[in-house]
Amino acid sequence: MLSIHFDKIYFYDWFNSLTFHIITFILGYILLRLVLRASKNTGRYLAAQGREGEIPRLQTNKLVTTGLYGCMRHPMHLGLLFFPLAFALLIGSPFFIFILAPLEMLLMVLMIKFSEEPHAEKKFGEAYRQYKKEVPFFNFSLDCLKKLTAKSGDDRQK
Repeated sequence: MLSIHFDKIYFYDWFNSLTFHIITFILGYILLRLVLRASKNTGRYLAAQGREGEIPRLQTNKLVTTGLYGCMRHPMHLGLLFFPLAFALLIGSPFFIFILAPLEMLLMVLMIKFSEEPHAEKKFGEAYRQYKKEVPFFNFSLDCLKKLTAKSGDDRQK
């Protein structure tokens, strides 16, 4: 609601443009599909590789450093990082696209940096500290992004 209010004040022409809404909807749909595919790929890979023994379903107890996790430390988070932008594009709110989504994305990166990373260091110790030295937080190389968004069953993840 706040976005719509500011859209009417600051982005009136864009907010009332059918062309703008069609373009943003198409871009949002494409980005949302990529976000969901990345989340699915990384979640399945982590579930298959990060668990030893009988532990609760969404838990991991093994540091995964291969596949997508050999390319970047937080591939699932990178995928999910773009969810606010995909949603903003789908609804076609310029204020949400240019102001709120980037702020949400920044907040997510800060949460990963100051919550996830220390938790992983505590959980996996020296192995994680070494992994941090060798593998970047995020990796925007084309090869890495292709692996992240590969269709299910595609062997490019391996």
